[in-house]
Amino acid sequence: MGELSKRKAQRLRNRMAATLAGQGALADPHWRAAFEQVPRHMFLPRFFRPHPDGGWTAIADSDHEWLELVYSDWVWVTQLDCDDRRWALARGQGRTPGTATSSSSMPTIMAIMLEALEIRGGEKVLEVGTGTGYNAALLCHRLGQRNVSTVDVDPLVLRRAAANLERAGYRPTLATADGASGYPPTAPYDRVLATCSVSRIPLPWLAQTVVGGLIVTTLHRPLGAGLVRITAGRNSTGEGTVLPADGRFMPLRAHRGPDISELLRAVGDCSGPRSSTELGMNVVTSPSSAFEFFAGLVLPGVRPATGMTVGDLRQNWLVHPDGSWVRHTTERGRHHVEQGGPRRLWDETESAYERWRELGEPRREQFRLTIDPGGQWIWLDEPSGGHHWQLESA
Repeated sequence: MGELSKRKAQRLRNRMAATLAGQGALADPHWRAAFEQVPRHMFLPRFFRPHPDGGWTAIADSDHEWLELVYSDWVWVTQLDCDDRRWALARGQGRTPGTATSSSSMPTIMAIMLEALEIRGGEKVLEVGTGTGYNAALLCHRLGQRNVSTVDVDPLVLRRAAANLERAGYRPTLATADGASGYPPTAPYDRVLATCSVSRIPLPWLAQTVVGGLIVTTLHRPLGAGLVRITAGRNSTGEGTVLPADGRFMPLRAHRGPDISELLRAVGDCSGPRSSTELGMNVVTSPSSAFEFFAGLVLPGVRPATGMTVGDLRQNWLVHPDGSWVRHTTERGRHHVEQGGPRRLWDETESAYERWRELGEPRREQFRLTIDPGGQWIWLDEPSGGHHWQLESA
């Protein structure tokens, strides 16, 4: 990179950090300095972005738009299944199909999670999900590389991250490991940061965190995912809260649920009685909806899918592995549903919505977590309040 490009990259980093601070995602001046100084472009020499006609377009550092895109507040997919073939196809033909298997998170959510660690200086941190290595570099800048360990289950992802980190001048402890087991060789930790999502908090994370230490991660749920922060207790116990900021990450591989496309194929061309409803599907499934988190608690295992829009008709689905399903359509502002299978999922959804309203329409930050070897629970307001739901595998 020439001197002119280096100066441009620095201007873009400063602009990105200023934007994050202006949004309230960056308050700690030490983290702002990290975002201003750690070169994200060294960790994203190539990536994929969604193509408007479906699939992915490959972007490389030889493209004129590359540097601006790197320092924009977007998540960039860095690996697809059969990655090398996908990359060659995308560069040769303009786009390629594929399933994302690794990514570089939005800087906004990275900043929010780093701030949520409540770093004071000198803490020892385990990062689960190395990805490109950029987040590990931010941690190294703030804490020193001796205090940072990072693991990823994918050896190819880890090799690329190691090369990126070396090129940028950072040398944390890196290991190919199943993040669900933490990383005992460098434990105990003052903080655990998972840049992947989990359906339940892995107990090894609690066991490897000092009492009073913090774990920041994302719940992997078909509905109602989001950031949580846990304070570690003794004997693999913990208490925590759901954070107000939303966050969605690729799941830890051991915590992936059934594929929604397989569930939809199982439903096939099913049909059922058609009825009208006042409840829009976006109220149930949109991350911006205050009801969505509660819906995920009351409807565990229910998975949403957005269908095609044909003319004025928009079709969406709710599906459960037990074969229950809902087809929700919207036409000219009017909502209709069909439902079938062993349960009437839409009836359950409407009942859940009414219960949420009766409880005062609680938002995600009103929910707390308790964790011990016997179970994991989410509570409304306080454990003594009576309203609670078991945190099940997604």
